Order: sequence, then structure tokens, then C-alpha cells
Amino acid sequence: MEQSSSQPFILILEENPEQAVLIQNVFREGAVTSRVKAIAESTEALNFIHRRGEYTQAQRPDLILLNLRLKGCGRKVLEELKSNADLRRIPVIILTDSDDEEDIFRSYLLQGNSYVINPRNGDQLHQVVQRIKEFWLGIVTLPLE
Repeated sequence: MEQSSSQPFILILEENPEQAVLIQNVFREGAVTSRVKAIAESTEALNFIHRRGEYTQAQRPDLILLNLRLKGCGRKVLEELKSNADLRRIPVIILTDSDDEEDIFRSYLLQGNSYVINPRNGDQLHQVVQRIKEFWLGIVTLPLE
């Protein structure tokens, strides 16, 4: 990724606070660090993304990690992101514990950028998130807002 003068901004949409902290820590460590925000509920996530209410000054994320089991409905967040011309350019990585074929199919149908099944083990999750970070922040060139 071409480095801009600012750090990438990562939005983590995860209802499990322990997993959210682990993911945040991975994105904050190492040579390429990021600014990170975690949100645990779909309505708040949509308010943040659309810059509504208390989030009128929110920065648009460069990358979103989304758990389909987000409180409210993670799939609704994905659908709204990818149906909005101003938001669809934001890559959305589905990071969820669902291995249901219908969830996988619908996520790609809704234009999710990748689907990763969340390992149940914390060490394995750390490794998976590290690989996501390496790929999306080290190899891929993300569009500027």
C-alpha cells in the first residue's frame, strides 16, 4: 500500500469485546500501525459510517472488519455499505464464526470483499488478523477518500 501521511483507519464491527480488543491490538502493533475503532452494535455502526448523531465528524474507515453476528444485524450493515455509492469503495472483510454456506454466499452476493471464518482459538485469531493486516495494509493499495 502506498503510505500516505496518515495512518489507515480501521473500523472493527465485533460484538465480542475480547475479540475486538485482540483485533485492535494487532492493527496497532508492528511497523505498519493503524488508528482503530470498535463498535459492537449495528445501529451505532451505521450511525458512525453515515456520520449521523454524535458521529457527524467521524472519519470514513479505510477498511472494515465485520462480524455477521454483530448485535442488530451484521448483514444489514454490509448491505447498506455496498448499496451506497459513497460507501461501497470501503473494503469489508467478513470476519465471523459462521461457516454456513448461505452466509458465505450472501456475503459475496452483497459484495463483501472477503470472507474469513474466525478461529475459536485466540492465538489463531491473532495470526489470521495479522495476515489480514499484512494483505490489506501491506500489499493492497486502498483508494483515497
